[in-house]
This record gives sequence, structure tokens and C-alpha cells, in this order.
Amino acid sequence: MQGNETDRRLVVARVAVLVAALLVLPSLEAGAAFSPMELTAKSRVCIDCHEKETPAIIQMWGASKHYRGNVGCYECHQAEATDKDVLRHYDEDISVIVSPRDCADCHEKEVAEFESSHHAKAARILGSLDNRLAEVVEGNRAFVTPGFPDGNSAAAVNGCWQCHGSEVKVLPTGKLDPATWPNTGIGRINPDGSEGSCTACHSRHSFSVEQARNPENCGKCHMGPDHPQIEIYKESKHGIAYYANKDKMNLDNPKWVVGEDYNAAPTCATCHMSATPDQDVTHDVGMRISWNNRPIVSIRPEVSDAKLGLPGKDVSWQTRRANMIDVCGNCHNEEYVNNFYLQYDGLIELYNNKFAKPGKALMALAKPLLSPVVFANKLDFTWFELWHHEGRRARHGAAMMGPDYTHWHGTYEVARNFYTELIPELRELVERHLHSNDKKMAEQAKKLSKKIDSVLASDDHKWFIGKMDPSEAARRKAQQEEFKARYKK
Repeated sequence: MQGNETDRRLVVARVAVLVAALLVLPSLEAGAAFSPMELTAKSRVCIDCHEKETPAIIQMWGASKHYRGNVGCYECHQAEATDKDVLRHYDEDISVIVSPRDCADCHEKEVAEFESSHHAKAARILGSLDNRLAEVVEGNRAFVTPGFPDGNSAAAVNGCWQCHGSEVKVLPTGKLDPATWPNTGIGRINPDGSEGSCTACHSRHSFSVEQARNPENCGKCHMGPDHPQIEIYKESKHGIAYYANKDKMNLDNPKWVVGEDYNAAPTCATCHMSATPDQDVTHDVGMRISWNNRPIVSIRPEVSDAKLGLPGKDVSWQTRRANMIDVCGNCHNEEYVNNFYLQYDGLIELYNNKFAKPGKALMALAKPLLSPVVFANKLDFTWFELWHHEGRRARHGAAMMGPDYTHWHGTYEVARNFYTELIPELRELVERHLHSNDKKMAEQAKKLSKKIDSVLASDDHKWFIGKMDPSEAARRKAQQEEFKARYKK
């Protein structure tokens, strides 16, 4: 309760400073929150110095809507003497970090939506299996800073944290620990307790909406072996249309409603955030997503929201899908959109039932037979890449209509590694422990062996052990013959 009261007082104090600055000015621009007719005296002092010291920053700010609204350096960077990251700078209390809580003074709705999203929680990866790779498997404690006297992993600092966000540490001097700053990770944990970084998408100091609408803006983080959304987008018809017609996209339009202000192609923002004739802009990117494809087995987004304690737990996947269908409907007819979702759901069902669920069950039985040290077993890497890399690529590829990523980089690699890596390694594990003097280990090996046999004897996998149903084999042979006859010279 004491912390909440302190936060409330800080917000009130911040607003009071802004209001006081505005009261000395002739009038306010109609309809604009905290938009004085001219720059405040304190911001002018900042500008006079920074025009000489950091002219590029002033130029970027000068091209921004903040400049046109007379919102200057001090309005964003002002701090209270009690703030954790307060820095005394030329007789003023300022903060280097402008957190979402600061932005909320003027952008309350946008920040509230963002704070309800998975983006804002991205730094919670710091305790995850992914981050263990960067901290332990790939890294060491050789990177020593004042905030981490026992050292930290440079792999985590320069890799994971730069997208997911660091927990920014303030040193006794008021400076920010170099292991945690600079950082614009979208889930950054700020000294004021807020989560997120608006500048992850709206790069300072121009805060260009045009830049935020470009797919490359999202591609800074959404790329690579486990979530290649930018690569998939470039392969898709959506991406092809965008790059062929970028000059027609009207990206700097303030309203930017699909079907009204542009129609050449969608970007990431179009589908996940931007306005339609019937929907407002949203900064919660999960409100149009009907599958969460991050886990081993795809789940509905309200389930994952509940795990994080987000208000989205009360928003069904059907509602979210309807939101996305509304976006799609500005370019595609109803049959097209509905059939796309049938295809997409079919791929999720295939991956979940054929590979993810059996693989998860097999690995649970294998665990007692493995070294308890995570990633000390080859099998750990095999399974991790199968679902975390290849399985995600297949699912993301289908979600974004990228056939090559769905198949060759996705389901093909899932299947290849399931049959030629995972199953052989599991069988080897069984053989190694089946005749163990430790009766518990031998019994566990028998359970795993039985499960392997059960999985491979199922309709999805029995082809692998030469037991495909004769009628199915005959049907496939007939298809092959028909294909040869159709295309033979």
C-alpha cells in the first residue's frame, strides 16, 4: 500500500509540474493534451545546450509531433527527487529513461493497452529455459559491472535482453549499470517499476509512426530460427505486395485506416495493431491472435494471458479471431478468409497431435533416465530445436501464409528430426538403461520403450515401421500413377 501511495504522489506531482508549466502560457491548442502554444523555458534551456552537444537528437526531435506540439526535453525527462533513477543535471532533476509510466501522462490509453499485452511482459524470459542457454550454456560470468560484481553473461546482455528487455539497475551515483543500459527491449523493467519500452517501436527522438508501421521495425526481434516472422512476411504475398507498392502505402498518414487511406498491402501493424473502419488502433498485439504458438503445444491466447495474470484472460480466442477477420475483410471476401483459417487450424492440429503431444509425453518418460543437468544431454537440444525452432517455424509460417517456412523450414524439419534424431536417441536411451542394475531405471526404460512402440504404432506414425494400412498404401500408389500419367511426355 505504501508503494502504491508513493506512485500516486509521483504521478500527481508530475502532472502538477506539467500543469504549472502550461498555466504560464497564453492558451492551449484545442483538443491537445499537454500541448502548450510554445516551448517551456526549461525545455528551451535543454535545447540550447543539446543543439551543440547532440545536434542529431535535436534534429530528430524537430521532425517529431512532439516538436509540433511544443512538448520538449524537460516534459519527458523531468524526474522527482525521490525517483530511483533521478540524476542531477545542470540544477535540474532528470531521468535518462523515459518509461511507459512517463509516456502515460499524455498517452494513457496506449500505455494501458500495452501494459496488458505480452510485449510488456517480455523481460520475464530472464528466468526461462531460453535465457539459461545464453547465461550458462553459451555464456559465463566474465562480464563484471558495478551492478553485477559477481559477473554476468555477455551473451545474455547483448542478445536476449536487447529484445526482451533488461531489468535496469541504478547505481549509487545515479548512473545506469552498463549491463542493463543501453536497452530498448520491449519488456524492459524500469527503475520506476513499470514494464516495457515505448521506444522499442517508436524510436527516439523522432517517435515516427511511419517507422513503427514498417515491417522491418518488428523484424528487429521477430526474426531468426525460432520466430522468423519478418522472413515469412517477405516470402508471403502480403510482403511481396508491400515491397512492390511501398510508395503507395501512405505510411505517414495520421489516421491510416486500411481500405480508406491505403489498400496496396498490409504490414505487421495493419493486421495486429492499426485501425480499420470498424476497429480502433490497439497496442495490445494479442487482441487479434487466436493461437499462441510459443509453447510446445499451441494453446489459445486467453490461456496464456491467464498464466501471466493479464486482463486478456477474459477475451476469448473467438473474439480475437473476429477482430482479425475484420482486418482481413477489407481486402478479402468471407469465403477466402474462412478457408484460410481452416487451413491454418488444420496445420496447428497436425503439429500438435502428430509431433508435439507425443514428443512431450516421450520426453517426460525419458527425463528420469537423463542427466538432471538441463542441456547436458544431446536429447535436450534435439527436442528443444524440434519444437522451439522447427515447430514454431511451421506454425508461424501457416499463420502468415509463408509456404516455404511452413513446409521446408517447418514440418519437413520437424518430421526429419522426429524420426531420424529424437526416436533413435530415445531408443538408445532405453537400451542403455534396460538392463541396469538399478531396478527403477530399468523399469523406467521399459515404460519409455512401451511408449515409443505405442507412438510408432499409431495411425500417424506406423508408416515408419512398415505398417501403413494396405488400403492407404493402395490409395497413395494410385495417386502416384495418376500423377505420372498426367505429366508424362
